[in-house]
Amino acid sequence: MTDAQPRSFRYYDLIMAAYVCVLLCANLIGAIKTTTVVVPWIGAVTFATGVLFFPISYFFGDILTEVYGYARDRRCVWAGFAALAFASFMAFVVTSMPPAAEFRAQQAHMDFVFGSTWRIAGGSIIAFWCGSLFNSFVLAKMKILTRGRWLWTRTIGSTLCGEAVDSALFYSIAFGGTWERAFLLKVMLTQYVLKSSWEILSTPLTYRVVGFLKRVEQEDFYDTATNFTPFALKA
Repeated sequence: MTDAQPRSFRYYDLIMAAYVCVLLCANLIGAIKTTTVVVPWIGAVTFATGVLFFPISYFFGDILTEVYGYARDRRCVWAGFAALAFASFMAFVVTSMPPAAEFRAQQAHMDFVFGSTWRIAGGSIIAFWCGSLFNSFVLAKMKILTRGRWLWTRTIGSTLCGEAVDSALFYSIAFGGTWERAFLLKVMLTQYVLKSSWEILSTPLTYRVVGFLKRVEQEDFYDTATNFTPFALKA
């Protein structure tokens, strides 16, 4: 169905807030540490710890698009983009300010935690924006193609597409030319597999949350007449 008049929803704003919160935490907390774990039959795997939480944003993106439609998810993506941009700007200003005498010993720690280079910060923001919108676009189109059936095909399929765009852009922008190509591709592929696997494992939860929201919101949006431009905020 399509909206003739603007509607208010019971859970949409809460989901948007949770969505932005996850993005900020994944990028500000999860991005500062890498970890190595031993996976049976595979061996040691090294990855950024943010990978454990960043895919939650795609989980929210799938739910938002499936229930509320592409345009309402696009508003959330822009909210997340603005939040990440401001957080990056604030981190730059705070770390660039000269420390007081009693704080000089802690300045190096502050720089390590929040002093991301412009390539990493910019790559993260651009990759998130492009990957998230592409994920939503693919899911919306697949929903029409499948006539609303087989939810798992579009949540997993759209995530595979969106995460591919996200991973390719982030690592190319952040580390292209500074890492050896073979190592860059290895890390990119590892991150892509881990983030995509998260979506596959969360499929049962996606079904439960989508079913609940469709029931209580009385909404199951089909983007048959949607303007898919990414440069809009109108829902």
